[in-house]
Amino acid sequence: MLVQTRSHPKPPDPSTNHHNGEHRRFAPHPAKNLDFSTWFSDNLYKILAVFLLLATVAALFFLRSAGDTAALLCFEKTRAAAAAAASASSRIAYPQISWNSIPPIPTLGPFAAFRSDRWIVVSVSSPPSDALRALARVKGWQLLAVGNSHTPADWSLKGAVFLSLEQQAQLGFRTVDFLPYNSHLRKSVGYLFAIQHGAKLIFDADDRAEVVGADLGKHFDLDLAGEAHATKHPVLLQYSHADPNRMVVNPYVHFGQRSVWPRGLPLENVGEVGHEEFYTEVFSGRQFIQQGLSNGLPDVDSVFYFTRKSLNLEAFDIRFDEEAPKVALPQGMMVPVNSFNTLFHTQAFWGLMLPVSVSSMASDVLRGYWAQRILWEIGGYVAIYPPTIHRVDRAQAYPFSEEKDLHVNVGRLIKFLVRWRSKKQTLFERILHLSYAMAEEGFWMEKDVKFTAAWLQDLLAVGYQQPRLMSLELDRPRATIGHGDRREFIPRKLPSVHLGVEESGTVSYEIGNIIRWRKNFGNVVLIMYCSAPVDRTALEWRLLYGRIFKTVIILSEHNNTDLAVEKGQLEQAYKYLPKVFDQYKGAEGFLFVQDNMILNYWNLLQADKTKLWITNKVPHSWVSIALDGNGDQWFKDQGEMVKKVVSNFPVHFQVSYKESMSEERLIICSSEIFYVPQRFGGDFIDLVGLVGDLAIHHKIAVPMFFLAMDSPRNFDSDVLAKMVYKPNLSSNESFFSYYTAQAPAVYPLEVHTESDFIKLIRIMAAGDPLLMELV
Repeated sequence: MLVQTRSHPKPPDPSTNHHNGEHRRFAPHPAKNLDFSTWFSDNLYKILAVFLLLATVAALFFLRSAGDTAALLCFEKTRAAAAAAASASSRIAYPQISWNSIPPIPTLGPFAAFRSDRWIVVSVSSPPSDALRALARVKGWQLLAVGNSHTPADWSLKGAVFLSLEQQAQLGFRTVDFLPYNSHLRKSVGYLFAIQHGAKLIFDADDRAEVVGADLGKHFDLDLAGEAHATKHPVLLQYSHADPNRMVVNPYVHFGQRSVWPRGLPLENVGEVGHEEFYTEVFSGRQFIQQGLSNGLPDVDSVFYFTRKSLNLEAFDIRFDEEAPKVALPQGMMVPVNSFNTLFHTQAFWGLMLPVSVSSMASDVLRGYWAQRILWEIGGYVAIYPPTIHRVDRAQAYPFSEEKDLHVNVGRLIKFLVRWRSKKQTLFERILHLSYAMAEEGFWMEKDVKFTAAWLQDLLAVGYQQPRLMSLELDRPRATIGHGDRREFIPRKLPSVHLGVEESGTVSYEIGNIIRWRKNFGNVVLIMYCSAPVDRTALEWRLLYGRIFKTVIILSEHNNTDLAVEKGQLEQAYKYLPKVFDQYKGAEGFLFVQDNMILNYWNLLQADKTKLWITNKVPHSWVSIALDGNGDQWFKDQGEMVKKVVSNFPVHFQVSYKESMSEERLIICSSEIFYVPQRFGGDFIDLVGLVGDLAIHHKIAVPMFFLAMDSPRNFDSDVLAKMVYKPNLSSNESFFSYYTAQAPAVYPLEVHTESDFIKLIRIMAAGDPLLMELV
């Protein structure tokens, strides 16, 4: 705190008649002048002050005692009018734009005739780096480098378009007048230049970042067909809107880093480290803003950087899960978006504007929240993608002072944006309205309101067509999230850093998952048929699945009392199941699996354990065959036995079966996996008894039982519908090429030795990392 230096008092002038200091002490008092006029003039201001005070008291007393309401209202209105006049003089002027009379800006300079659909826009302040040279070589993309006052005068890079300060000034853009000379915020000129020269996609990048694999198309969704073809696009995981009070999320948790948070996340939300209880789904095709993650040095704020950096300032090398699925944000929920690893589709080009009245480290984050809110007005959304770039940490300190606008205002900004509404008739009018409202609330200043007006006019002047408005989902009743709408993904827990110490412990987190899986399947009996030698694999299968299920019953061609393996033939494996059903009458259900089917149990938590599961939605597994004209004698024999058994079904079994299946057709299901809940256990036992000694094959009997027990429309058909099922593999196709931890089950896989089992465990650890403790 600065303290003002006091000045020493000047010595009194003996020639003057002062009434203070030492002179007052020794000077003789002059005789008082008793003239009234002189006294009145000397005390006039005191008399006036007393008179005004008495007049005010009298007026108020008169108004109250007389009950003159009109007079009192007049007094109040006069005071209110004075206050309003004072407020109006300090309010921000709302820009007036004639939207239909904006002249086009012609393309000038050496690149006037150049066009490209895909642009990478970066700001450059130093000579070209290796990372920037790599960006210039990304196939199918044009690199645009925007200079500032720090950029060397001779800056040049083969394959890049470079805009110097002088060239920027000659482009004719209104926005140039608002941009600082020494800042990356001049990228706004680059965005307009790219749009003017044919851009359909703009990758907002950093000159220190290298694209993983040098191919943006492998990481982002470049081809969006829009709403008319939305159902043709695959679905995306989406954060659940179940909690309307949850307005912001930390996406790093989803990608395996619970203790890291992105720049722009409100600090009060940093402690929310638990993974999602469940997700919902949304059709892809409208993720107009796509935010990628960065390995190495992620987009973190100064608070993280300073509190997690070790004393010797070793560079960060933080990694995210590259296998985690991309995830979308529903309306009403936001996420930090930056300016160095973000893909913008043409529908969201208006959202590229970087505000200029806030600090440079806050500009892109405030832009991201502002753009997300407007994105809802056109039915778009933001999606977060696995690592797309790698940034090397140069061990440079982060300027905390440059982030003040984030740490102070961002939480309040998010709440404001979710509540904000506009009745303006066009998208650009709503954008300007929101910019004005944010200035009134103090999130940025009047300069950004004027900048927004200039930016929107420049967009129209370079030929940009504003998207049409859509009704806001937030203002419509939200659909109830049912059991079948929930999708689960359990993030991996990757090594991180905590207060300068590397964090590698995963046990407590993963044990929580084991407990949850065990709670779900702990009363389900797993019955496994092993075709491989059981002396090499039986204990391993029990070790793998016994952690999750109530017990693991193993069947094989030969019994083994030492390993508790029961004898059973695969062709009639179903005939052994009644014995297990009777033995575990208190079990919740029974899951049958062959040893060439890998069960990813972590993806089955949403399955309905009160319903039948079978692969009736897997085309290669569930096949209907016409018996009439079929020359295969085996099918004819099986068909005759099925007819004989069905004719002896009790009425409820027979009606259910014939409702779904004609007598002239036969269902064959590979039946490597199926589930029977306890409530159907008695029916299954009865049906096996009706088959008796007939040699109906397992692949024929099991689907017949299922159709007799219940209608397929009542099965939980979705639970296994997304399994990987590849019955016809090429000779050089490896299990590792088609296994995925995101499927509920994967077929086929042959495990014959302990070595095979170790390989299996290592690949399954993508879904259950604690499996690595077994090997």
